[in-house]
Amino acid sequence: MRVKIAPQGFEREVVYSEDRWRLLKSFRDKAFKIMSEIDLLGVKSFVIGSIARGDVHEDSDIDIVVLDEISINTLFTRIERLGGCSHIDIVMATPSHTPKIYFYLDPSEKIVVSTSFVRLNRVETEFYMFGGMIDREGILRGERVPGVDKRLMLITPTQRGHIESSILGREAEVAKILGISIETVMDRVKTLVKRDLHGRSGVFLKQSFPCDVSLEYVIKDLCRRNKIFRRHMARDNICI
Repeated sequence: MRVKIAPQGFEREVVYSEDRWRLLKSFRDKAFKIMSEIDLLGVKSFVIGSIARGDVHEDSDIDIVVLDEISINTLFTRIERLGGCSHIDIVMATPSHTPKIYFYLDPSEKIVVSTSFVRLNRVETEFYMFGGMIDREGILRGERVPGVDKRLMLITPTQRGHIESSILGREAEVAKILGISIETVMDRVKTLVKRDLHGRSGVFLKQSFPCDVSLEYVIKDLCRRNKIFRRHMARDNICI
């Protein structure tokens, strides 16, 4: 079902029920277990989106990202210790975006661990901050962070739940609240408004494959077949 953009000026308070607080705890407990295993590699993982903000629902995804540079094979080995994965996607949203890899831990794609093959630029890192992100220590402390959902609503945590308010016309204010650039906020607004009007567009590159297929083989094959993917990967000597 397509998510509709909230009208400019919309604001309301949402008070969580006991069931919703329990649901948030359940999601965070699952995320914490995965993040604890990943962080043993000497990197810091983050859970992003509604689990970071607190506004979860029954169909919320557990979306974990590693922003530090890390060996893809090392991360894959750690995921196998967690029970393995269902399948893997290699994705480039557009020719200018950094290639990313997604490890889906379940067939329904509700639990995913992702990272990038090469270093993210500032805007790509701020993309995660736009939606809200929190590390393992933040979960331990019971923190919730502000972030923007797909309706372009700023979710501001409160003791009773959250305040949700449209960011349209408030882009500069929201950029300051989230600690990101106005350019990133405007880019996300443009993308999500376009999606609201025309539906989700395709991605430049997406390669899906089972977890028992050699990662090295898939990457080398993509390097051979796609010159733009190869150019991105060559920056870190991956396709050479």
